[in-house]
Amino acid sequence: MNLKRIMQHLSSGRAAVRRAFPPHALDEIERAIRETETRHNGQIRFAVEAALDLSPLFSGQTARERAIEVFSELRAWDTEHNNGVLIYLLLADRDVEIVADRGIHVKLGAEIWEALCRDMETAFREGRFEAGVLAGIRAVGEHLARHFPARGSKPNEMPDRPVVL
Repeated sequence: MNLKRIMQHLSSGRAAVRRAFPPHALDEIERAIRETETRHNGQIRFAVEAALDLSPLFSGQTARERAIEVFSELRAWDTEHNNGVLIYLLLADRDVEIVADRGIHVKLGAEIWEALCRDMETAFREGRFEAGVLAGIRAVGEHLARHFPARGSKPNEMPDRPVVL
Protein backbone atom coordinates (compact mmCIF):
# COMPACT_ATOMS: atom_id res chain seq x y z
CA MET A 1 0.00 0.00 0.00
CA ASN A 2 1.16 3.47 -0.87
CA LEU A 3 0.59 5.61 2.22
CA LYS A 4 1.04 8.89 0.35
CA ARG A 5 -1.64 7.90 -2.18
CA ILE A 6 -4.01 6.79 0.56
CA MET A 7 -3.61 10.15 2.33
CA GLN A 8 -4.21 12.05 -0.93
CA HIS A 9 -7.45 10.15 -1.49
CA LEU A 10 -8.65 10.47 2.08
CA SER A 11 -8.07 14.23 2.01
CA SER A 12 -9.77 14.75 -1.37
CA GLY A 13 -13.48 15.24 -1.59
CA ARG A 14 -16.19 16.87 -3.62
CA ALA A 15 -14.95 20.30 -2.50
CA ALA A 16 -11.73 19.65 -4.42
CA VAL A 17 -13.75 18.93 -7.54
CA ARG A 18 -15.79 22.12 -7.04
CA ARG A 19 -12.58 24.15 -6.67
CA ALA A 20 -11.04 22.65 -9.81
CA PHE A 21 -14.29 22.67 -11.78
CA PRO A 22 -16.73 25.34 -10.59
CA PRO A 23 -20.14 25.44 -12.34
CA HIS A 24 -18.96 27.80 -15.10
CA ALA A 25 -16.09 25.40 -15.93
CA LEU A 26 -18.49 22.46 -16.20
CA ASP A 27 -20.67 24.59 -18.50
CA GLU A 28 -17.66 25.37 -20.71
CA ILE A 29 -16.68 21.71 -20.85
CA GLU A 30 -20.21 20.76 -21.85
CA ARG A 31 -20.18 23.45 -24.54
CA ALA A 32 -16.81 22.23 -25.88
CA ILE A 33 -18.06 18.64 -26.12
CA ARG A 34 -21.24 19.73 -27.89
CA GLU A 35 -19.25 21.93 -30.29
CA THR A 36 -16.61 19.34 -31.18
CA GLU A 37 -19.26 16.67 -31.74
CA THR A 38 -20.64 18.73 -34.63
CA ARG A 39 -17.44 17.91 -36.54
CA HIS A 40 -17.36 14.14 -36.06
CA ASN A 41 -19.56 11.09 -35.48
CA GLY A 42 -17.86 10.18 -32.19
CA GLN A 43 -19.26 10.63 -28.70
CA ILE A 44 -17.17 12.20 -25.94
CA ARG A 45 -17.81 11.99 -22.20
CA PHE A 46 -15.82 13.72 -19.46
CA ALA A 47 -15.94 12.38 -15.92
CA VAL A 48 -14.09 13.63 -12.85
CA GLU A 49 -13.83 11.82 -9.54
CA ALA A 50 -12.33 13.33 -6.42
CA ALA A 51 -10.96 10.09 -4.98
CA LEU A 52 -11.46 6.35 -4.91
CA ASP A 53 -13.65 4.75 -2.30
CA LEU A 54 -11.81 2.95 0.49
CA SER A 55 -12.14 -0.62 -0.77
CA PRO A 56 -10.75 0.04 -4.27
CA LEU A 57 -8.13 2.34 -2.79
CA PHE A 58 -6.84 -0.25 -0.31
CA SER A 59 -6.90 -2.95 -2.98
CA GLY A 60 -4.65 -0.77 -5.15
CA GLN A 61 -7.08 0.03 -7.95
CA THR A 62 -5.40 2.18 -10.57
CA ALA A 63 -6.92 5.19 -12.30
CA ARG A 64 -6.90 3.15 -15.53
CA GLU A 65 -8.89 0.33 -13.94
CA ARG A 66 -11.38 2.81 -12.52
CA ALA A 67 -11.66 4.60 -15.89
CA ILE A 68 -12.60 1.32 -17.56
CA GLU A 69 -15.29 0.78 -14.90
CA VAL A 70 -16.64 4.30 -15.45
CA PHE A 71 -16.57 3.78 -19.24
CA SER A 72 -18.86 0.81 -18.69
CA GLU A 73 -21.06 2.50 -16.05
CA LEU A 74 -21.66 5.48 -18.33
CA ARG A 75 -22.31 3.13 -21.26
CA ALA A 76 -19.77 4.97 -23.39
CA TRP A 77 -19.35 1.70 -25.29
CA ASP A 78 -23.00 1.77 -26.34
CA THR A 79 -22.70 3.84 -29.52
CA GLU A 80 -23.86 2.86 -32.98
CA HIS A 81 -20.36 3.01 -34.51
CA ASN A 82 -18.36 1.92 -31.44
CA ASN A 83 -16.72 5.32 -31.23
CA GLY A 84 -17.40 6.53 -27.72
CA VAL A 85 -14.51 8.13 -25.82
CA LEU A 86 -14.27 8.75 -22.09
CA ILE A 87 -11.87 11.31 -20.65
CA TYR A 88 -11.59 10.38 -16.97
CA LEU A 89 -9.81 12.40 -14.29
CA LEU A 90 -9.02 10.94 -10.88
CA LEU A 91 -8.35 14.22 -9.11
CA ALA A 92 -6.58 12.83 -6.03
CA ASP A 93 -3.95 11.23 -8.28
CA ARG A 94 -4.01 14.03 -10.90
CA ASP A 95 -4.24 11.12 -13.33
CA VAL A 96 -6.09 11.36 -16.64
CA GLU A 97 -7.12 8.27 -18.54
CA ILE A 98 -8.75 8.13 -21.95
CA VAL A 99 -10.76 5.03 -22.73
CA ALA A 100 -11.88 4.67 -26.32
CA ASP A 101 -14.31 2.16 -27.72
CA ARG A 102 -12.91 -0.43 -30.08
CA GLY A 103 -14.08 1.38 -33.23
CA ILE A 104 -11.81 4.36 -32.60
CA HIS A 105 -9.10 2.70 -30.50
CA VAL A 106 -8.18 0.37 -33.35
CA LYS A 107 -7.53 3.40 -35.59
CA LEU A 108 -5.45 5.37 -33.10
CA GLY A 109 -3.94 3.12 -30.46
CA ALA A 110 -2.79 3.71 -26.91
CA GLU A 111 0.17 5.97 -27.75
CA ILE A 112 -2.03 8.81 -29.03
CA TRP A 113 -4.32 8.64 -26.00
CA GLU A 114 -1.35 8.51 -23.63
CA ALA A 115 0.17 11.63 -25.18
CA LEU A 116 -3.12 13.51 -24.82
CA CYS A 117 -3.35 12.42 -21.18
CA ARG A 118 0.17 13.66 -20.44
CA ASP A 119 -0.62 17.06 -22.00
CA MET A 120 -3.71 17.40 -19.81
CA GLU A 121 -1.81 16.31 -16.70
CA THR A 122 0.81 18.99 -17.38
CA ALA A 123 -1.93 21.65 -17.37
CA PHE A 124 -3.36 20.20 -14.14
CA ARG A 125 0.01 20.39 -12.38
CA GLU A 126 -0.01 24.09 -13.23
CA GLY A 127 -3.51 24.42 -11.74
CA ARG A 128 -5.13 24.92 -15.16
CA PHE A 129 -7.88 22.33 -14.84
CA GLU A 130 -10.49 23.87 -17.11
CA ALA A 131 -7.94 24.78 -19.80
CA GLY A 132 -6.42 21.30 -19.66
CA VAL A 133 -9.75 19.56 -20.11
CA LEU A 134 -10.83 21.91 -22.89
CA ALA A 135 -7.57 21.32 -24.77
CA GLY A 136 -7.98 17.57 -24.29
CA ILE A 137 -11.55 17.60 -25.60
CA ARG A 138 -10.49 19.58 -28.66
CA ALA A 139 -7.57 17.23 -29.33
CA VAL A 140 -9.79 14.15 -29.01
CA GLY A 141 -12.30 15.88 -31.29
CA GLU A 142 -9.63 16.46 -33.94
CA HIS A 143 -8.73 12.77 -33.97
CA LEU A 144 -12.38 11.76 -34.13
CA ALA A 145 -13.03 14.24 -36.97
CA ARG A 146 -10.15 12.70 -38.92
CA HIS A 147 -11.36 9.11 -38.49
CA PHE A 148 -15.11 9.59 -38.01
CA PRO A 149 -16.04 12.77 -39.90
CA ALA A 150 -19.55 14.13 -39.45
CA ARG A 151 -21.96 12.87 -42.08
CA GLY A 152 -25.26 14.68 -42.20
CA SER A 153 -27.34 14.98 -39.09
CA LYS A 154 -26.62 12.50 -36.34
CA PRO A 155 -28.19 11.84 -32.98
CA ASN A 156 -26.36 12.82 -29.83
CA GLU A 157 -26.09 9.35 -28.32
CA MET A 158 -24.65 10.42 -24.96
CA PRO A 159 -25.14 13.46 -22.73
CA ASP A 160 -22.52 16.18 -23.15
CA ARG A 161 -22.70 17.32 -19.52
CA PRO A 162 -19.58 16.42 -17.50
CA VAL A 163 -20.10 13.76 -14.87
CA VAL A 164 -18.91 14.41 -11.32
CA LEU A 165 -18.60 11.06 -9.54
